[in-house]
Order: sequence, then structure tokens, then C-alpha cells
Amino acid sequence: MALAGRGTAGEAAGSRPLGSTGAYAVAVLVTVAAILSQYFVPQLVPPLRVLYGSFTGLGIVYGLPILAFALLVGRRPLSGWASRLGTAAVEGLRWYGLLSLLALAVTVVLAIVYAALDPSALRLLSRPNPVLENARSNPWFWVGFSFVIGAVEETIFRGWIFGYWLARGSPSWKVHALWTSALFALVHLYYGTTYGPAAPFIYPTLFLLGLAFALTVRASGGNLVIVALLHGANDASAFLEIISPNAGLAVHYGVIGLGVAIALALYLRSRPPPLSPVAAWGPGGPPSVPAYGWPIPPPPPPPPLPPGAAPAAVVSGGRPSASCNEARWPGRCRRATRGCGSC
Repeated sequence: MALAGRGTAGEAAGSRPLGSTGAYAVAVLVTVAAILSQYFVPQLVPPLRVLYGSFTGLGIVYGLPILAFALLVGRRPLSGWASRLGTAAVEGLRWYGLLSLLALAVTVVLAIVYAALDPSALRLLSRPNPVLENARSNPWFWVGFSFVIGAVEETIFRGWIFGYWLARGSPSWKVHALWTSALFALVHLYYGTTYGPAAPFIYPTLFLLGLAFALTVRASGGNLVIVALLHGANDASAFLEIISPNAGLAVHYGVIGLGVAIALALYLRSRPPPLSPVAAWGPGGPPSVPAYGWPIPPPPPPPPLPPGAAPAAVVSGGRPSASCNEARWPGRCRRATRGCGSC
């Protein structure tokens, strides 16, 4: 599927070089290593804790993947980053709403399973989230910075890691949407280290969030603007809860509700209108249709023939043919001079 815009711009984007699958694989490995390094390097090399504890650490975590993809893969997968904004907005909200609703259902099912098998694991969810704890000193900054992180992560994961296969025109885009969404969830390793056995509550939501964004990018021809905004709004609502829990929840579930409403409207719009009773008869309709639209029932069939009587063939005008007999038309032959010559 082409990710580029229209006209000469699309041709120019299609002519840009695209890195080989080997170079792509190296860029993906660099991305995974760079993102996961924040969870291991500070513990293994204590002098680097200061580096990872500042914005320089973000340069390592996100800067190295961007550099690797830019050099090894190229900009072609990003060529449709602003294409079809209207379609991207509708598709983005629709998939975000539907898959967020599915994530809530999965969470409820998991809560029931955990309550039956391991109730103690549920208490682990009360542990403080390290990212939110670090943001308590200046939550408004992180509300705004969420959109920057959302744009960077979407450029890496949906723009390059998933968009690479769209740029190649791969027919297996659904497979790539699934595994790249799983990778997006798994690199958020701090959920596993924080919540331990209760981490499965978090990862399905991350996976479905990534899948919603991948479906949006594919449907819109590679648009990254809308998924970056949705990603940022999703993260910002969590930081907004530090300031006002009600406001954070209202933003989070408000966007989900809007997406579900759009999905429902699109579903109802796609359904064909029901056929009226008159239309079922065809263009001419039934011979006689009253004002309320239902056809008049057909006339009753003629009475059955007496035993041993031969059926009569009726000609135009309702006259019996010459094959009629007295049993079928009693008294007719004596009254008529024509039409019943065999009597």
C-alpha cells in the first residue's frame, strides 16, 4: 500500500530508497536495546544513573532508534505522515474507542480469574507507578510532554517498525500489525518489574492500544499525526489524574466514548436500508396497493371440480371453451348458442 501523498509528491516518495530487511532488522534490534537499556544499565553501571535520570537518557532511549532507522531504513516509511487527516481522525477515534473498550472487558475477565486463582496478586496493583511518581513534582509539564513522547514513539513504532511493511506493500500487514503491537507492549518493561504477577493486567491494554494505532495508520495511508495525538492524550490523562482525578478520568473515558459513538454511527450507516413491502414486488408494485402500503391479498382459487368432471379451459372474456360440459357449467349449453358445441 502506498503511503505517499498525491501526484508528484507520491511518485517522489515511492522513488526514495528503502533499506533491506537485514538493515531493518538491525534498526529494530537497536531500538529494543536502546529502550530496554534504561531498565538495566543504571543498575549495572551506577555512574550512568545520573545520565539516565535526566533528559540525556531520553536521547539514548529514543535518539538512537531514530538515528538507526534514518540511516539504515530511510524516510520512505514516513512519507505519508500527514496524509488524509480526516480519514485518520475518524479511523483513529473509532479503533481507539473500540479496542479500549475491549481492553476494559479483558481487564474485567482477568480480575475475575485472578480473584479465583491468586487473589494476593491483585494487591500488587496498588504499588505506585514509577513514571507517575517521578511526575508528581511538576505534573503539568508531563501533561504537555506526553504529546512529545507520543509523537516520538509513534514515529518509531508505527512510522518505521510497522510502516516499513506498508511501504514494501506486504500482503501480510495484519501479521506485522500484531507482532509490532506486541513489541510495543513488551518494551514497557517497567510494568513487569513494578507489578510482577499482576503485569498481565497492563500488557493487553498496551497491545490493543498499539493495534488500534497500527490499524489507523494502515487505513489512512500512513498518517502519524492523529495516532501521535491520541497516544499523547492517553498518556496525558494519566498525568492529569495527579492534578485532578475526575478531570483525568473524564478525558480518558471521554475520548473512548467519542470513539465508540463514531464506530456505532459508522456501523449503522453501513447497514442497507430495509426493503418496504411495496419495493419487494418490483418497480411496478402489486396490482392494487392501498394507502398503508401492504398489497391486497390475491383472490381465492376457483371451487374444486365435482368427481369425474373434466377441467374446463377458459378463454378470454371468461367464456368456456368448446370442451366444457354440463357438469362444469350446468345449464350453460341450453342457454348459449355458441361456445359449448360439444354439449
